[in-house]
Parts: sequence; structure tokens; C-alpha cells
Amino acid sequence: MATPSRSGVFSQATDRRVERFTESISFDRRLYAHDIQGSIAHAQMLAKVGILTAEECEQISVTLKQIGKEIENDIFPFNIALEDIHMHIESALIERLGDVGRKLHTGRSRNDQVATDIRLWVRDALDRIDAGLLNLQRAFFERCEADADVILPGYTHLQRAQPVLAPHYWLAYCEKLERDRGRVRDCRRRTNVCSLGVAALAGTTLPIDRHDVAERLQFAEVAANSLDVSSDRDFVVESAFVLSLIAAHLSTWAEEWILWSTVEFNFLKLPHQFCTGSSIMPQKINPDVLELTRGKSARVIGHLQHLLVLIKGLPLAYNRDLQEDKPPLFDSFETVELCLELAAPLVAGATLNREGIAEKLEKGYLDATTLMEYLIFQKGIAQRTAHHLVGALVKDAMQRGVSLAELPLEALQAAHPDLDENVRSILGVKNAVEAFKSYGSTAPVEVRRQIERWRGILYGQEGLPLG
Repeated sequence: MATPSRSGVFSQATDRRVERFTESISFDRRLYAHDIQGSIAHAQMLAKVGILTAEECEQISVTLKQIGKEIENDIFPFNIALEDIHMHIESALIERLGDVGRKLHTGRSRNDQVATDIRLWVRDALDRIDAGLLNLQRAFFERCEADADVILPGYTHLQRAQPVLAPHYWLAYCEKLERDRGRVRDCRRRTNVCSLGVAALAGTTLPIDRHDVAERLQFAEVAANSLDVSSDRDFVVESAFVLSLIAAHLSTWAEEWILWSTVEFNFLKLPHQFCTGSSIMPQKINPDVLELTRGKSARVIGHLQHLLVLIKGLPLAYNRDLQEDKPPLFDSFETVELCLELAAPLVAGATLNREGIAEKLEKGYLDATTLMEYLIFQKGIAQRTAHHLVGALVKDAMQRGVSLAELPLEALQAAHPDLDENVRSILGVKNAVEAFKSYGSTAPVEVRRQIERWRGILYGQEGLPLG
């Protein structure tokens, strides 16, 4: 079969094994809508500069839209001999319009066509990821009021460290996800550059108008160097990095909640519609969605390495190796998007086990650091000295099997004679939380300020475009 990509220079037909080896239609067909969008804009520009007539442009545009509807409705025939989605659409156009269809590819190459299609696809995909991140932020935020009075043990090294208010914990994930959204916006800005019209690598002698095409496709910029942009996949690699970090954040959250839902922690009850059972143990309620969220992060991170290795040895400009950028790119976006889709309702549907948390909250000497800082500020004791004194008091309390607040006054004064009953005002988990003062801390007044700040971020700017 003769294809638009094979010129008269060839004396033999393509080997069937080569067709199977080089095809990408099995995965790049998802670019069809963006390929048609870009082709219509290109045709309109060709008509504007006089390379196509207005009638030819209209014929091409109408026929491309018909082809798009056939693909959307799954009635379009695919054939690996046509290699990719671009050749499928162009071949169908030529079959239906003859020479008019053959004019569409004037002033462009598959190199810039593919790059443009991917940029359009990634731009839309980044918008969906941003929406998913916003939904998850809102799910965390909307827990703040209901859980405002819950105190959680904060951990370092997975050892109990200091008490934190539950809303402070929920907003910590809002902060992580906001950094993710910032990276999405940055990546989108560098993606939102028009490649179309650079042709194979050097540009074209034809009087095309690349800025017109960029405007029609709502690109913010036009790529300035044809040699660079025909092979540029930085935006693909950057997307993979952004998605990898999102996946890593989701994995961290999933790991915590897997632990919290165990009998050993007993902090959290997961919504049953996001859990599965065991084929043999009838009592099991397994956190499979969280486990797969954690597991799928490895897949996304692996795709980033794939893409970095793919581009590391390529000379300018386009090389066919770049065909292999699409499977990891598509899978990374689709994996993270699905994880986000499930994460938001899972966060919203989980329930904190207030009794289980409160039952063990005074264990672990979460108020030890507060006592140390009391000695520093109220008694003028040097930090390292206060650190040692409180460590000795914790040791005494452990030996007695009591909390710091339950130590008798004589034990406290044995550590430092200036200590009196007033120290008990900062001992105990609730008092320790009330004692915090610094900006961004878990102090109740600070957490309330953070809640109001996030209310403005998450609901006051709704609907703003990424730009």
C-alpha cells in the first residue's frame, strides 16, 4: 500500500515486519482530536496566505471533523501499514478529497505536526491534573471544621514527637498539593508553545504565518528556533517529573493512611467502597486502593527514567526514537489522573477514630519539647541544659509509668528547684498544643488563620485559568 509518508524514491514496498515494528497507531490514536484540531488551524492559515482557496479550506475542515466523529464513534478503520494517527487521518482525507486532501501537508512535516499534537494533548492533560489536585485539596480542607478539636500525635522517624491539631495535618497536604499545582502551571507554560510550521527542522520557503496558527490553537508563544523545537521533548520529560512528584506525594499519603487504618494504630476507618476483602479470611477489610496508589507511583517514576534515557543521546534534530515518548507519557498522565480521581472521595469518606486516638494520646511524652521550651523561656535555662533536664524527667516518668503531667512536684523540683505547680499549665497534650505561638505552627489561632487562608485559595480563585 502506498502511504503519504513514502515518496517515489522507494523501489520496494515496506516489509510487513517493519510495519509491525514501526507502527504507533496502537497507542497514538488518542491524539486524533488534537491532530484534527491542529490540521484545521493549519488549513485555515494556508487559506489566509493564499496557498489554499477558501473552498478547499472548508472542504478540508468539514472532512476532518467527519473523520474525527468516526474515530470517536469507533467506526474508523485502522491499519498498521499507515503507521500512526497522522497518516491515518491524512490518508482518509486524501481518499475522500483527492488532490485537495494532498494539499493539507503543505508547509509542515510530521515532525512539527507530532510535536504540536503532543503539546496540545499535554496542555489538556495538565489542566485535568490541576483539576484533580484542586479536588483533593478541597477534600482535605473540608475535613478541617469537623475535625477541628481532634489532636493527633505527630511523628518523626515514625516515633511520637509532638501533638498537632488534625486540621494542621490536613492542611499540610494542601501545601504539598499546592506546590504540585505550581509545578503543573510552570510546566504548562513551557508546553504552551507552538511548534507547527517549523517543518522538518529548518523551516519552509513558503509564506506561512506561524503566529496565526498559534493564535488559532491558543498557544501563548511561537517557538523561535526551528532546529530546536522539531526535536524538543523537554516538556514531555518535565511533565513526567511533575507527575512523578505528585505520585510520590500520593504514595506518602497512602502509606500513612494504610498504617493509620491498622488495628495497631486504630486512627482511621476507611470507607468500605474503597476497600476489598480476602478470598480466604472473611474478617479482612484491605486498603487496596491505597496500596495500589502507593504501588503505581513506582510505575510513574519509572516512566520518568525511561524518558530521560530516551533523549540523552539524540543528536539534533528529529529522530524516530522520539516515537517511544508517548507510551510512558500517556500512561503517566492516565495513572496519576486515576489515582487523583479516587483519592478525593476516599479522603472525604474516611472517619477519624476519635476514641482510639484519644485513648493513647498521652503516651509518648508529646509535651516534652514544650516543657523544654518552658524552661528556656520562663526559667532562663540554656537550651542544651533544658534538653538534658527534660530527658531526665522523661526517664523518671517512664520508670514510674506516668506522664510528665503526673510527676509529683518533688520530682520536678529535683530536676530544677525553680519549677512549681505553674508548670502543669503547659503539660499534657491539650496544654502543649495551646502553648504553641510561632507562625505556621499548630497553635489553634494559627490553624484558624491557615484555614481562612486556604478557604480563599481553594474557593476564592475558582475558575481561574492556568494561563
